[in-house]
Amino acid sequence: MKQRQPQLTLVSRYASVLLVMSGLFAADVSAQDSRPLKEPVAPSICQLLPAQLTMNEVDVQASAAPDTPRLQQAINQCPSGKAVRLVRHSDKNYFLTGALQMKAGVSLVIDAGIVLAGSRLPADYDKGEKKCGTIDQKGRGCHPLISVTQSQNAGLFGDGVIDGQGGKKILGGSESWWEIARRAQREDLHQNVPRMLEITQSREMALHRIWLKNSANFHVTLNQVDGFTAWGMHIDTPATARNTDGIDPISSRNITITRSFIRTGDDNVAIKAGNQGPTENITISDNHFYSGHGMSIGSETNGNIRHVLVEKLSIDGATSGLRIKSDVSRGGLVQDVTYRDICIQNSKAPLDFDTHYGKRASGDLIPEYSDIHLERVQVLTPGKLIFHGYDAARPLRLSVNGLSVPEQSTVVRENAQWTSAVVKSMLDQNFAWQPLPSTTKNTACDNAFAVYPSPSAADKRPQLNAEQAAHFSYDEVLGYAGLPGKEQRDVWNPLSSPVVSAQQMTPDYIVNAAAPADGKRHFQRLQDAVNQIVSDDLAHRLPASRRITVLVEPGVYDGLVYIPETSVPISVIGRDPATTRICANLDAAISGAQYQERFGAQFAQAPAAIADMFNSIRIRPIIGTFGTAVLWVKSQAFQMRDITVENSYNKTGAPAPQACEGADCPGNGVYGKSLMVHHQALAMMTDGVDKAQFEQVRLLGLQDTLYMRAGKSGQTARHFFYHSYIEGDVDYIFGDATAYFLESEIRSLGPRTSSYVAAPSTNLNSRYGFVFNRCRFSHDQSSNAMAGKFYLVRQWFHNQRCTPYGKVPIDGYRCEAGVTDQFVSPTGTITRQTIETVGKMIVLNSVIGAHIHPLTPWSDWNKNGTLPYRPAQFNSDDFWRNLSASTISPTAFGYQAAPAPMQFLGEFNNQYE
Repeated sequence: MKQRQPQLTLVSRYASVLLVMSGLFAADVSAQDSRPLKEPVAPSICQLLPAQLTMNEVDVQASAAPDTPRLQQAINQCPSGKAVRLVRHSDKNYFLTGALQMKAGVSLVIDAGIVLAGSRLPADYDKGEKKCGTIDQKGRGCHPLISVTQSQNAGLFGDGVIDGQGGKKILGGSESWWEIARRAQREDLHQNVPRMLEITQSREMALHRIWLKNSANFHVTLNQVDGFTAWGMHIDTPATARNTDGIDPISSRNITITRSFIRTGDDNVAIKAGNQGPTENITISDNHFYSGHGMSIGSETNGNIRHVLVEKLSIDGATSGLRIKSDVSRGGLVQDVTYRDICIQNSKAPLDFDTHYGKRASGDLIPEYSDIHLERVQVLTPGKLIFHGYDAARPLRLSVNGLSVPEQSTVVRENAQWTSAVVKSMLDQNFAWQPLPSTTKNTACDNAFAVYPSPSAADKRPQLNAEQAAHFSYDEVLGYAGLPGKEQRDVWNPLSSPVVSAQQMTPDYIVNAAAPADGKRHFQRLQDAVNQIVSDDLAHRLPASRRITVLVEPGVYDGLVYIPETSVPISVIGRDPATTRICANLDAAISGAQYQERFGAQFAQAPAAIADMFNSIRIRPIIGTFGTAVLWVKSQAFQMRDITVENSYNKTGAPAPQACEGADCPGNGVYGKSLMVHHQALAMMTDGVDKAQFEQVRLLGLQDTLYMRAGKSGQTARHFFYHSYIEGDVDYIFGDATAYFLESEIRSLGPRTSSYVAAPSTNLNSRYGFVFNRCRFSHDQSSNAMAGKFYLVRQWFHNQRCTPYGKVPIDGYRCEAGVTDQFVSPTGTITRQTIETVGKMIVLNSVIGAHIHPLTPWSDWNKNGTLPYRPAQFNSDDFWRNLSASTISPTAFGYQAAPAPMQFLGEFNNQYE
């Protein structure tokens, strides 16, 4: 039933309307941020600062905030271009602070699950006049919670929360910060309460993914800032909290706010320009606004505002939708503003363009709004549309190219002009719209609105405490062996018996490409020496009581080396890894026939055990990842020193072809495939070898450089790398063995835009996976590496064919528990063994370069929505939580209870470049 509408001056009621003026105007192409849109990347870390408080300890604050001095000291000591990172410590995840002044060029990174809480003691913000926490004629008697002045290339990063505690009673008073603001409103005075973040006279600043909530006053203000990006951030404060604007750019330029979620008690965003100059080149794109006062321009416009683009915005529940507000006390020119692809619902005034904002305002600063463009704007629920220019000489000038409004909406118009004759032909003399012929339903807003997300409590970069880190010490990790979950103490201390150098030994066999071979003790190829060792072993010519040593003289040895199981341990020793190199060029995509043609000759006279290794690959149609090893070792307690092993595939010096990584790539959908211009190419594969020991070795490759396999049924296979160097780009250290890397360099190369150091596939029940201690994670200074988006690890979802995690967009899709890993669209099965390949990696006391993503160095396995997807799992709690939330019940795999607590991924006492 239609309701009676109130009678208003110059108001018309109208039916469902679509105004269209195709091609009648074009918005100024300069109406946006002039910088290229680029996701901010957090800088490398100068210091980790562990939390010392719990939520309960913050709630019972009785005096000055205890964390202010150490936070300020950490900020002051941090070099420009670096960041202080706030991390959890045991059960402590809160910081309590008063006003902080950021050092120029220094950033703050707040981990997920961390809360930086603002003090409730006014003295912690007071400017020296004891005004903070009171009301008076002036206001602004408090320092902000965080101040940034004359800074550059810095910001706030992370998935953590900054909580201004605006709704809680201040210490020594009976009101909250918000109640003080409401009292000031009633008494026509000004509140002295702290803003949350104030950035002044700065360049290229960023807010990335951070959560801001419950600010006492404005959340973010920008004053004379040139270059600012807010990306993927969240602002969350109740609609009743007065003067809690979300983001206010003031007399600033080149501003982007994108992919963000904002609900608050005042303007969601308010673009202003005061006495300090104009505000220009603003982009507000791909955002969701909720409660608040809308997407606003003003009320201070006296500095002039121009070149603003607002696009792909949903507004749900704001009192005003798109709003320009000013008056004669603060007016100026607002020009070249484009609103494009906007969806608005549940708003009292969906369109609110008013030059008479302050009803008691006086002055001679006349507001003028010109070249305001509406393109594909949909208002889904009735409300008031206000078009109020200043006077006939300075009217509101508005163009429309697709405006949809619902029945029973009202229009208030005074001194407003449509700049197109087509629009005028749709209006009567009272500026009332006339119903248009029925049109096709516009569905652009059907999926525009999003539920406000919840902050993640999961720590995306978990830090171990000293007690936890002790479980990953050298002697602990290498001191257990056995089947997963049944490991027993088995002491192994390779540092007490280091691999001998060439100068310390009398070799049993010698390999020298430049010297004559005798086929007994002297050889020109390492494989020939291995062939002889195996033959001598079978003939019982080897001493059973000691290790066999092979000296490899300097030279480049082109070809493969396969070492089968032997009854005695073998050591392969060079003189200098810089001059002693074993290398070959083969990749996973070559055929068995090509493999035979290229390498068959060197295995023609091999003993049966070696020939069997060769033939197992030769018979394959395509040799696959596990056929590409330059060095393949099965011999127990194998040792190597002072040698380089290289798979030179794609490492000839020519630029490597780029993988197809965009949305248009073949197979970039649910099957998670990329255009295969890069293939796996192993430098070394160890196959069930326990007590493998490597010192001063260099392993060179790109994808899958080093593969370490556990023994039969997951039997522990321990590896120790010391003073060594390993390089690659994707998953270049992987497998389900136990490996300890000590004082070694791990270098990520950048031929591709994505890189993952490790891909462990450790079994859930295995005690240890990969541990790096006192290592250096470096990079090649390539542009891809310098982007800072490489990863330390992604946990190998071994043998997966379908995923029970996330939502795969295939009609009828199902992934169920089964005895095989298989998928025949739309259904598949996954085994318990695959579910339990969780992947474990710990990094201790190491230096991590700026190429590693500072917020989330632990990546998911593929993208959500693809068949190979699995989210990163930091511990057994994550494992159980993810499985319980999956499409398969844990009981389907035979689980009766969650597994015992254990850490999968973590760091301790690392430094960041």
